[in-house]
Amino acid sequence: MGELHRYRFRSAWELAAPAERVLGVLADPLTYPLWWPQILEVRRLTDDSGRMRFRSLLPYELGVTVHATRNDPGAGVLEARLVGDLHGVTRWTVSPVGECHARAVFEEDVEVRKPLMRLLALPGRPAFRANHAWMMRCGRLGLAHYLALCHWS
Repeated sequence: MGELHRYRFRSAWELAAPAERVLGVLADPLTYPLWWPQILEVRRLTDDSGRMRFRSLLPYELGVTVHATRNDPGAGVLEARLVGDLHGVTRWTVSPVGECHARAVFEEDVEVRKPLMRLLALPGRPAFRANHAWMMRCGRLGLAHYLALCHWS
């Protein structure tokens, strides 16, 4: 990956729900548009792949095909490979924090493939990072709200 077009992100979300429940929601990407406002569409292609479109504050949309590469409930890990406007990998790691709380860590290592973003790589980098941070903040708030509304035992 070219470093100019490469992004590595890490976000940690503290959530008031059991780790198993959090992992279950994160393992079902078809629900993402219900709680994550920036995820515009998730469409299943096969049992372990799908198409996702998303947009944050900046006026551009990204589309990727997501291929699940690891779903390990015992370790609390979900991993996927992305192809499309972003090429790379994402990982969720969910761990318990007490009995009814969890910590979900999102890690992403991707190369931007969208032509406009590649063209604006240097001057746009701070805006692209801020755009991602906003999307992650909204995702955390949306998931916390979704978990609070859903009944779990």
